[in-house]
Amino acid sequence: MIFIGILLSMATIAFLCWLLFTLAVFALPLFAGITAGTWAYGTGAGWPGAILVGFAAAAPTFGLCHFLFAIVRTTWVRLLIAAAFVVPAAAAGFHATHGILKHTMPSQPWQMVFSIIGAGVVGIVAFVRITETKAFGPSNGHSSPP
Repeated sequence: MIFIGILLSMATIAFLCWLLFTLAVFALPLFAGITAGTWAYGTGAGWPGAILVGFAAAAPTFGLCHFLFAIVRTTWVRLLIAAAFVVPAAAAGFHATHGILKHTMPSQPWQMVFSIIGAGVVGIVAFVRITETKAFGPSNGHSSPP
């Protein structure tokens, strides 16, 4: 029974790491939605209004940033747009890694070292996912028929 518990724990950790890497791209819209929803709740909108305002802020943030990234061709502007997604993703990666390491590693300096490494890895993965481009041409690499 202990062996099954160890395997399930490892599978759960692997699933949570996969989820972190998959959802890291959405950290900026999530932060925008939570900020707008918190503001709406604080001004008296109630739970339904806060949730609605949060979604109304998160969706355009995600759509606008991806739209701008698709139409802008200047490299430094594209890097700024990508950084707007990567910085919150790296912050989320740092805190997620640190939260896991607080329970598994007693040394605080090593917790910080591995948390910074985790932030870097999550930031790199988010950068790659943001900047990957889809080719709209033929899949065999030819631009015109033979």
